[in-house]
Amino acid sequence: MNNKRTVVDEVIAAQIAQLFSALSDTSRVRIIAALTEGEMNVGALAELVHISESAVSHHMRHLRQMRWVRARKKGRYVFYSLDDDHISKLYQFGLEHVTE
Repeated sequence: MNNKRTVVDEVIAAQIAQLFSALSDTSRVRIIAALTEGEMNVGALAELVHISESAVSHHMRHLRQMRWVRARKKGRYVFYSLDDDHISKLYQFGLEHVTE
């Protein structure tokens, strides 16, 4: 049995807490769930998650700052996708955990 304890330092702990704070809002969780299916624009996300486009835009700003999503502009539309596979995995792990 290994008696060595692993404790992260304060900076890493704060970064992990901030990472999980992105999942502390049900609308953001639903947006992330939608984006696991692929790229979408604000209008499509708003319709799918049943919140206003303004609210989606607000959440997307937060998720972009957290580097959870990336944006691609095409004409007058902005399309969002998950930034990397880690985000999808975090969502899937959470979903599996609560549905077991």
